Amino acid sequence: MLTRRTFVAASLLATASPASAVMPVSSDPVAILTAIYTRAAKGKGDGGAFVIENKAAKTKYLSRALVALWAKADAHTPRGDVGPVDFDPVTNSQEPDVKSFKVDAEKVEADKATIAVTITGHRNDRKPADQIVRYDFVREANSWRIDDIKGSSDGEAWSIRKMLADSLKT
Repeated sequence: MLTRRTFVAASLLATASPASAVMPVSSDPVAILTAIYTRAAKGKGDGGAFVIENKAAKTKYLSRALVALWAKADAHTPRGDVGPVDFDPVTNSQEPDVKSFKVDAEKVEADKATIAVTITGHRNDRKPADQIVRYDFVREANSWRIDDIKGSSDGEAWSIRKMLADSLKT
């Protein structure tokens, strides 16, 4: 039986490639997300999974605090299980489905930013709220890094940070 967890695990393993590591990280949160979603919209087969596919990718795109929390959650995950994040948070689904997207800077300050990405998929089965993914960025060493990813699925709010933190409570 193909569960959400096994699908994501298989997807991450199938899409890991050295080519995914060459995407440059910009100093602008809007440019970072535009590059990520442009790749996903081109149908590269991995949606946004390349952002979280391994430790090097996480270190490249995510804040130090989020990388540390993720590593702690992964270490707490029973052997053979996928972990607390069992879907692609970039595309907010198990299967990459990005036909087009719109990036909006909702709040940009000197050391933090919130950017919203509205995703239009090929399928039209998602609730309008489920089509928006918000990114909290922090500035670290003159570079912008993703500090949280938030959205909703079937109207239920989710946050990567919360999922990781909650996994440590069990």
